[in-house]
Amino acid sequence: MATLAQQFTGLRCPPISYTRLSRRKSITQIQQKLLNSRKNKTIVSAVAISNAETREREELKQLFEEAYERCRTAPMEGVSFTLEEFHSALEKYDFNSELGTKVKGTVFCTDNRGALVDITAKSSAYLPTQEACIHKIKHVEEAGIVPGLKEEFVIIGENEADDSLVLSLRMIQYELAWERCRQLQSEDVVVKGKVVGANKGGVVAEVEGLRGFVPFSQISSKSTAEELLGKDLPLKFVEVDEEQSRLVLSNRKAMADSQAQLGIGSVVIGSVQSLKPYGAFIDIGGINGLLHVSQISHDRVADIATVLQPGDTLKVMILSHDRERGRVSLSTKKLEPTPGDMIRNPKLVFEKAEEMAQTFRQRIAQAEAMARADMLRFQPESGLTLNSDGILGPLSPDLPADGLDLTDIPPADD
Repeated sequence: MATLAQQFTGLRCPPISYTRLSRRKSITQIQQKLLNSRKNKTIVSAVAISNAETREREELKQLFEEAYERCRTAPMEGVSFTLEEFHSALEKYDFNSELGTKVKGTVFCTDNRGALVDITAKSSAYLPTQEACIHKIKHVEEAGIVPGLKEEFVIIGENEADDSLVLSLRMIQYELAWERCRQLQSEDVVVKGKVVGANKGGVVAEVEGLRGFVPFSQISSKSTAEELLGKDLPLKFVEVDEEQSRLVLSNRKAMADSQAQLGIGSVVIGSVQSLKPYGAFIDIGGINGLLHVSQISHDRVADIATVLQPGDTLKVMILSHDRERGRVSLSTKKLEPTPGDMIRNPKLVFEKAEEMAQTFRQRIAQAEAMARADMLRFQPESGLTLNSDGILGPLSPDLPADGLDLTDIPPADD
């Protein structure tokens, strides 16, 4: 076996290339020079920026010193108005910002909490949602408060955080509501009020945005407070006192006026409130009238529910009215063109209601005329008689229609 030295004897190794080593060294040197060059450029750029900022600061400092010197020596130089004109302009837009002062403004922004209002003051004023309307609202836009709205407001406070004023529309609306209630009271008119609350003494009704008290003694019906909640009642004003915040109303007085307008034989529109075995109670403008089962139709009505239902709207005729007891008797039977129409064709009954009522009133008038004629037959000393129209007149037909001239008759002797 040959030795290891003998085995390597025939091998040849290529000489080491110094060219590659020198090339790599040259590349490394070039890269180092580039890095050094970039560093030098960065330093130069930083120095240039620093110099530019320094010059800018110097220029600003110079401008400030010049402006300060001008303000100290000649403050009004170059100003197009005088100091007196400036104060005059401030006074022109100045206004009394005391509580209760009314100011005009323009809404320019709204949000969930209220609205910002421009009142030509140093800062904008604020209108909270709870002060935007006399009624309860969740957003000012529900009360018509939108950007661009011009309105008169009243100052009710000041926001200490930013010295802005707090405004109110609700207070102005309250003043107008009290004024309106005083006017309605003086005119003695009937108004509608919605029952929104109750207590032991009566109910609370809302009228013209104000809450008034209606004692139970001034309610015509025997309904409980719970039954009246949410309903509209005809009301009249009893007391309107803004200073004491007292608003007292009466349903009984309003009902009395409404009942006074009910004439026998007149046709009114009502709605069915409830059904009883003996008839139906009909609401005719806040007054409960009874439509007895015998007055529904000429034909027999075995079950009222087959003809009427609560909530139905119908026309009825006034048969009688007991003002002392507050009772009104109604009829649809007298309005039937033919017997049984109220059961078979109620629509026809309502269409012919006024015509049938007129016929009924004519029969009543004729009956009354005949009754007066019978009465006069037994009282000839009255000197009166009835003509063909049922009108009372003198017995002698020779009297002039315009009466006698009594101016030439001499006075009687004492």
